[in-house]
Amino acid sequence: MVTPADVTSTTPPARKPLEAAAPPGTDLPRIVPRRRVGRWATAAVALLVLAMVINSVVRNDAFQWDVAGRYFTTTAVLDGLLLTLWLTAVVMVLGFLLGIPLAVLRLSGNPVLGTLSWGYVWIFRSTPLLVQLLFWFNIGALYPTLGLGIPFGPQFLTVQTVNLLGPTLTAVIGLTLHEAAYAAEVVRGGILSVDSGQTEAAQALGLSRLRTLRRIVVPQAMRSIVPTAGNLLIGTLKGTSIVSVLAVHDLLYSVQLVYNQTYQVIPLLMVATLWYVAVTSVLGVGQYYVERYYARGSARSLPPTPPARLRARVTALRRRSPRPTAADVPGSLGGDR
Repeated sequence: MVTPADVTSTTPPARKPLEAAAPPGTDLPRIVPRRRVGRWATAAVALLVLAMVINSVVRNDAFQWDVAGRYFTTTAVLDGLLLTLWLTAVVMVLGFLLGIPLAVLRLSGNPVLGTLSWGYVWIFRSTPLLVQLLFWFNIGALYPTLGLGIPFGPQFLTVQTVNLLGPTLTAVIGLTLHEAAYAAEVVRGGILSVDSGQTEAAQALGLSRLRTLRRIVVPQAMRSIVPTAGNLLIGTLKGTSIVSVLAVHDLLYSVQLVYNQTYQVIPLLMVATLWYVAVTSVLGVGQYYVERYYARGSARSLPPTPPARLRARVTALRRRSPRPTAADVPGSLGGDR
C-alpha cells in the first residue's frame, strides 16, 4: 500500500555504484589507449635520419674538429665576436629609436608625414642591404663634402666625407637605416593589433593621445611586437656578417683573416658557425621569457616553462617506479628469510 509519506518524499533513491550494478564475478572493461603506429614509426625514422646526420658530421675528418677547438677561443675570434655583439646591440637600439617615430607618423592623420614615412620604408625595404652598405661606403664619390649652414645658402662648416665615415661607422649607419624600416613595420603591426575600442575608451576617460599610446596601446601591442622583434634581432645578428665586405673586423671577417693564412677553411667556418648558434640560442631563450612576461593577462594561466615541465616529468616517473622493499634488497633481513 502507498502511504502519503511515499508520495510527498522528494529524496531520490540512492544509486548503486557501477561496480555493484555489474554481475558478480565479472570485471569492468579496461580502457586501452589508441595505438598510434604511424606516429611512432615516423618518429623512429626521423631519429634514425638525425643519428645518421650527426654521425656523418662528428666522424667526418674533413671538419677537423681538433683545429676548430684550438681556434674557438683565440683572441682574434673573441674580438670579432665582441664587435659583432656590439654592432648588433647598437643597430637594434638605434633602429627601433628611429622606427618607432616612423610607425607613429605612418599611423598619424597627417598625409604628408604619413607619405614620407611610407616612402622611407618602401625605399629601404626595396633595395638589398649589401647595395645600401656599398652606397654608404662610397658616399665620398657622391658627396665629397658635407656642410652645415643655411638651407640653399652659404655653409658655415664643411668636412671631407672620406675623413668622416670609416668602415665601422659606415656599417652602423647602413644597418641602422635598414633596420629602422623593418622596425617601423613591426611597431605599426603591433599597434594595429590592439582593438580600437581600447583607444575609444581612453578618449572617453579624457586621456591624451600620448598617454593613451604609452599606457594602454603599447603594453598590449608588446604581445605582438616581441616575437617579431626577437626574430628581427636574431636576423640582425646574422646579418652583421655582411659587413665583412667593408673590412669591418666582425666575427666572420676575423675568421676569414685566419683561414687566409692557414688555408684551413672548413674548421674556421665551423668556429664561426658554432659561435653564431650559441649566441642565437641564448637570444632565443631570452625571447621566450620576454614573450612570457608580456603574455600576462592574455590567458588565465601561463603554460609551464620547459624546466617546470621537466621537473614534472621527473616527479611523475619517480611516482610510477615502485620503491624497493627490504625483501627486494639482497643481503637484507627480509631477503634472507
